Amino acid sequence: MAQDTHVLAAPPEGAGADWTIPQGWEHYTAEEHATWDTLFARQSKLLPGRASEAYLRGLDVLKLSRPGIPDFEELSERLMKLTGWQVVAVPGLVPDDVFFDHMANRRFVAGNFIRRPDQLDYLQEPDVFHDVFGHVPMLADPVFADYLAAYGRGGQRALGMDALKYLGRLYWYTVEFGLVREGGDLRIYGAGIVSSYSESRFALEDPSPNRIGFDLARVMRTEYRIDDFQQNYFVIPSYEALLKTTLETDFAPLYEGVKALPDIPVAKIVEGDDVLTRGTQEYAQGKRG
Repeated sequence: MAQDTHVLAAPPEGAGADWTIPQGWEHYTAEEHATWDTLFARQSKLLPGRASEAYLRGLDVLKLSRPGIPDFEELSERLMKLTGWQVVAVPGLVPDDVFFDHMANRRFVAGNFIRRPDQLDYLQEPDVFHDVFGHVPMLADPVFADYLAAYGRGGQRALGMDALKYLGRLYWYTVEFGLVREGGDLRIYGAGIVSSYSESRFALEDPSPNRIGFDLARVMRTEYRIDDFQQNYFVIPSYEALLKTTLETDFAPLYEGVKALPDIPVAKIVEGDDVLTRGTQEYAQGKRG
């Protein structure tokens, strides 16, 4: 999601008042399209049996009329018919109020650049592959699409509550790095996992991380890593349960309660946790793919 600090205080030249810019699909090079195709083929082969059925169904929305980086207009036309969402290009990180306004109105903001061929396994700043391959398939699921819109509306309300840190953790541990139970098994759905060749395997198969049943207050108290594999993954029972919790929770007293408690360090298990897998934490340090 949007960060607390931003390099720019106003839309850059060429951007609209809402910070959107043209995708510039016609300017992508053959090498850039080939990079997308390489990443797409690699992840598509890896994800069956690991990714949520909702995500795998949503992959079909990315199979457009031509190979290479999707055209956002064509992609949005498909999404609008399914869940009312569209994809809009932005020049990078946008202010929180802009981010939440787009999301509340079912506009998913995405970067329009793609990583270099020598960066296939790690990129610090989210690119079009992370944003589109990682996020857009879940936007084709009606329940998860409703959750993201509700999250955007919640973000708008949280702006004046000094609560963005806690709401950011909810985004991180669901939209970016969430796991879900399906048919008795754990599956990945978070964009930061499904778009990563290495973390797609690590999140489910490595003995190192903790896998903990989802609890809203617990998630909001939990710190996270931005430069390595996650050491905690939170598991939702279903997308319907996640949406129900989001819609039925009064967040104002929840924020006040969380603020009164200490943050929970990365990898720590606390009393009351529904621990599905207690991790060994003995993993090789490395960058995400």
